[in-house]
Amino acid sequence: MRRVVQAIVREAGIPDAQISVAVVDDRTIAALHQEFLDDPEPIDVLSFVLERSPQRLEGEVVVSAETAAANAPRYGNAPEDELLLYAIHGTLHLVGYDDTTPRKRVVMRKKEKEYFRVAGVTY
Repeated sequence: MRRVVQAIVREAGIPDAQISVAVVDDRTIAALHQEFLDDPEPIDVLSFVLERSPQRLEGEVVVSAETAAANAPRYGNAPEDELLLYAIHGTLHLVGYDDTTPRKRVVMRKKEKEYFRVAGVTY
C-alpha cells in the first residue's frame, strides 16, 4: 500500500508529501462520514486534504476494512485487494483526481487499474 501511495504522489509531481492511511471499522468510518459529510452511513473510503500546494501535500485516507471484506466477493477481489483499491482511490482524490462526472470517473478508473498493476495485482 505504501509503495502505491508513493507512486501516485510521485506521478502527480508533488515533491513533499505526507499521507496517512488509516484502516478502520464501519462504525468509525460512519462516524467520520457523519461528522464531515453529514451522512451517517458507512462508506468505503474518505480522503482529507490537510495542506496542498504545488510543492507540498499533506492528507489522510481512511478506509473501511469491514466494507472491503463485505464488497470484495461482489467484485471478485480478495478483501486485501479491495482495501488497496480504496487506498488508491482515496489517494487519487488527494492528488486532484475527481469522479463526479462520467468522463472523470473513466479517467479515475483507468488510474486505479494502473496502480493496481504497480502493486502487482490484477484488477
